[in-house]
Amino acid sequence: MDEFSKAAVAVKGDDEAFGRFALEKKTFIMSCASRSLHRFINDSDDEWSVALIAFHEAVRTFEPEKGNFSAFASTVIKRRLLDEERRKLSYSNVEVPVMPELLSGETPDEEEESAGGRIASEIKRSGNAGEADTVGSTPLQDEIASMQEVLGAYGFSFFDLTECSPRSSKTKDACIRAVQMILSDAELWRRMQKGRNLPMKELCGGTGLARKLLDRHRRYIIAVAEILKGDYPLLREYIKGMME
Repeated sequence: MDEFSKAAVAVKGDDEAFGRFALEKKTFIMSCASRSLHRFINDSDDEWSVALIAFHEAVRTFEPEKGNFSAFASTVIKRRLLDEERRKLSYSNVEVPVMPELLSGETPDEEEESAGGRIASEIKRSGNAGEADTVGSTPLQDEIASMQEVLGAYGFSFFDLTECSPRSSKTKDACIRAVQMILSDAELWRRMQKGRNLPMKELCGGTGLARKLLDRHRRYIIAVAEILKGDYPLLREYIKGMME
């Protein structure tokens, strides 16, 4: 039995222990929810509550002899979310919304699908292809799962980026300046990774940007810098145009 499965068995029947376990596996739960609905989910969405309840159900009903917990929990979360979507649709003719643009507040041009749109389409295709319900079952999902681990060390999730992305072109340009400075200075890069935060004093002085702006978009700046610096070709495709 793998470690994830052992941990699930250990917290069964202990609500306090489950709370800690769920917090530890928050990224996994969000990944399952986002893949199931083909759009990014964060903890302010109603779907997060449904996914968390489903995760608790998975812990309560998990039988180790029938397989590993990761696949089982993923299936339970997907079923409960789809049940909820069907329930909503039974009361409305409104289509279920697709995944919003990642890392940007802009809407893609109607005649030319953005790289972010292509990423969204790939996630949707992988979900409809009947692939196994495991995290990282496609190259893109592997990149997202890897980035989840990286950003988790900074105290936030990959899926938080839908909330903290700059909306105006002026703010977006300012964030790009901060990213460029970090990537061009090995010492700033080292300090960011070691301290798990932005080197605010140096960035403010070197870019002329206000600390308030850097604080507000800290997660976005860190994520873009990590994606551009690391081995994330699919995610990098989406944001590479920002640096030109």
